[in-house]
Amino acid sequence: MSDLIEEEYSLLTVLSRFNISLGFGDKNVAEVCRQNQVDTNTFLTIVNFLSEDDYSLEHSYEKIDLPSLISYLKNAHKYFLEFKLPLIREKLILAIKSSKEDVSFLIMRFFDDYVNEVKKHMDYEDNTVFTYVEELLSENMPSGYNIGVFRKRHSPIGLKLLELKNIIIKYYPAGESSNLLNEVLFDIFSCEKDLEDHCRVEDYLFVPLIAKIEKERML
Repeated sequence: MSDLIEEEYSLLTVLSRFNISLGFGDKNVAEVCRQNQVDTNTFLTIVNFLSEDDYSLEHSYEKIDLPSLISYLKNAHKYFLEFKLPLIREKLILAIKSSKEDVSFLIMRFFDDYVNEVKKHMDYEDNTVFTYVEELLSENMPSGYNIGVFRKRHSPIGLKLLELKNIIIKYYPAGESSNLLNEVLFDIFSCEKDLEDHCRVEDYLFVPLIAKIEKERML
């Protein structure tokens, strides 16, 4: 497991979303997963999907434990809403607090609007989509909803973040807290990539798996 993280440190977020703590010594992936009661196949499917550009999705769904995947996605939502985005906001305030420029207020407004957009997006998934899937797993076939509804409305959530980055890069006054601002801008780029990866897991692993289960239930 340690070799895996050294090769691709961005996978640290995957560990946290499976509630796997550091300090696993020389244990291999299967041993660490077993110790933390994590489904190994689900863990490896997500790791391979995120780290390999040419990863084949064929038969991947058969390896995924759906409750483990839902837990992973819910933990990702908590990470963004309760940790990463609030932390970026704190850094933004620190970086621009000395500036009296109107652009500083515009930056904070754009960021807060973006966080609200992300929260609505993830609240819908937590309260509607995952609830539906949990009912599906209980051998029920809920009426009035299907994963196709989610697929149609699952739009990218990065447009406003792109606008925020452009405001900072193009219009923030030169010489104003450049080190702090560069640091928070790096965090914004990193968060954007993390959110994109999160949405890819939902679109290419979660949605097809639910569609497959729905089809089987209707036979």
